[in-house]
Amino acid sequence: MKVIDKLAWIELQNQSILSTKSYGKDKFYIPGGKREVGETDEQALLREIEEELSVKLQAETLNYIGTFEAQAHGHPEGVVVRMTCYSGKYTGDLKASSEIEEIQWLKYTDQDKIAEVDKLIFGYLRERGLLD
Repeated sequence: MKVIDKLAWIELQNQSILSTKSYGKDKFYIPGGKREVGETDEQALLREIEEELSVKLQAETLNYIGTFEAQAHGHPEGVVVRMTCYSGKYTGDLKASSEIEEIQWLKYTDQDKIAEVDKLIFGYLRERGLLD
């Protein structure tokens, strides 16, 4: 089994979750990305979020939320994405940057717009009363 190791930033406002869509993709994803060789979770997440959304996460505020695994969207059967999720405060103004085409605040009912691993995360957040 091949595992794609990714990190994600959970940003919730008004019972909605920040989601991004990359150029050429058909689904929204929770922002984040893959770690580079030798990076810690914190280093990779801070780098990815600054690249994608032009904001700086405050490392001292990062809070582990959970790790979720599911079939990787757009990959052959058996390729799994493992998403390690953190919340945390940020400074700056959110704006699409780098490979990000669009930013949206999604609700639980937006299941048709997201990948399988994000559906697990949306369900987890809804069970805890954090996502409408």
